[in-house]
Amino acid sequence: MKRPFFYLIVLLTLAAGLSRLLSSCNKAVGIRTLTPVTLAVPDGFPAPLYNNSDNPLSKEGIELGRRLFYEKKLSIDQAHPCSSCHEQIASFGTFEHDRSHGVNNTHTLRNAPVLVNLAWAPYFHWDGQFETLALQATHPLTGDHEMGETFPGIIRKLEADPGYKNAFQQVFNTASIEPMQIVKALAQFTATMISANSRYDKYKKGQIVFNSQELAGYQLFLQHCNSCHREPLFTDHSFRNNGLPVDPLLQDVGRMRISFLSSDSLQFKVPTLRNCYLSSNYMHDGRFISIQQCINHYRFQVQPGPTLDPLLRQGITLTNEQSDQLMAFLKTLTDSSFITDRRLARPE
Repeated sequence: MKRPFFYLIVLLTLAAGLSRLLSSCNKAVGIRTLTPVTLAVPDGFPAPLYNNSDNPLSKEGIELGRRLFYEKKLSIDQAHPCSSCHEQIASFGTFEHDRSHGVNNTHTLRNAPVLVNLAWAPYFHWDGQFETLALQATHPLTGDHEMGETFPGIIRKLEADPGYKNAFQQVFNTASIEPMQIVKALAQFTATMISANSRYDKYKKGQIVFNSQELAGYQLFLQHCNSCHREPLFTDHSFRNNGLPVDPLLQDVGRMRISFLSSDSLQFKVPTLRNCYLSSNYMHDGRFISIQQCINHYRFQVQPGPTLDPLLRQGITLTNEQSDQLMAFLKTLTDSSFITDRRLARPE
């Protein structure tokens, strides 16, 4: 049964206001000693969209968010933390699964998107249901097929841990843990998941040169792919129908589930291609297990329809050699330092 997310957002907003009121009246919380953090902007990237005035980044807030990201207590069965679907080894996607496993032996509707460069995203989830990095976390935390908890249940478990209680007091200056604080802490951590150290990035900085196959693939990418998977983020954050037929069992119509507009039928958010060689499976429902299958879809299998993206009406014409060249370029988007960064890993 779907939860009424509109009312949940209203409740979270009211809870945040009440928390601020309580904190102004309570002088016994303690002295706040926060270390401000400035979001690192890689060379060539646009200005981030992350709202630092609403949720200021701090070393302590980021670390609290990291602990929560790997915390099993956030799920109803205490076995499905955020990291169970968003694995660092898979660029914080689900490693070699079509759709993620949730509580009570369930499966999610969609493939878990990678958590890469989220500070530049205007929308979140495959259908763009949420417009802030904090509020998007409400869905997995409370979803029946994901973590299955309630905020009162999460708060009860966290407040039983003195370490968490002290950390929330320090970061948010309140005497009790509130729902909005939980998702804001998670947002602070996930905002720091920045990937910009791939072979491609080094090529753009003039530090390396591409071999002939990679260079040919880059030119093919600019010709056929860059209009949607726009560099340097390798997504334009738009919603498009890329010609995939509907899975008859899932019956997922994409953004239309949110907008209720027939013009949005079968439209899904364009995913980033960064670290795509690490993040199998592919597409919104994880139906493809390889990059080759994805490219072959655009070469041979695009399905016509009223909402098909106009750029794909003729598919993408590539020879087998060009397909190999394009795959060679896509491999240059792999950032191995991102999946081994201890700052993003499970706390010791």
